[in-house]
Amino acid sequence: MKGRAAQLKRTAKEAAACTRCPLYRHATQTVFGEGPVGAAIMMVGEQPGDQEDRAGRPFVGPAGKVLDRALAAAGIDREKVYLTNAVKHFKNEPRGKKRLHKRPNRYETEVCKVWIDKEISLVRPQLILALGVTAAQSLTGRRTIVLSRERGRVLELPDGRRGMVATHPSAILRMPDEAARRAGFSTLVKDLRMAKQLSAS
Repeated sequence: MKGRAAQLKRTAKEAAACTRCPLYRHATQTVFGEGPVGAAIMMVGEQPGDQEDRAGRPFVGPAGKVLDRALAAAGIDREKVYLTNAVKHFKNEPRGKKRLHKRPNRYETEVCKVWIDKEISLVRPQLILALGVTAAQSLTGRRTIVLSRERGRVLELPDGRRGMVATHPSAILRMPDEAARRAGFSTLVKDLRMAKQLSAS
């Protein structure tokens, strides 16, 4: 376990110098995953957001706060989960003083997969939970993922590991009204509870 943890640290240092795709040019830094080697659950989002890009840590912005509340409601300790993203640089479009989020394209996701594959091989989670469609496409290798059809089901990933798909917390923040956000949050908590149960079996 110590050897894998040291290797994961070395991999994070390698990723910090990544120029495999153009996204590094407009990002502050690489945002690598964090969490313990041997974590039962690995959660994979789309990409770091503005606050993650500045802090150099995954899920520390508004979506991270939603995820923290959902993890607490599901009885999952964030410190025991490995959190990462399919793409390690923040893809954005400068708009005045703001940087607007842009969805990574297929090329960027595929080029960045070298890092997520290394994280998976070193962390060795019991279950990988994809948060959102981009992460699910990256992990499954499928071009099309319909979230409403796949969420709540166990997926077999190409490497034989078990996976699941859930709504990304940022999607909950973008929902049109409070009732929709409450429903979206409840669904995420339900999926996290299922992930917890599956990762223990």
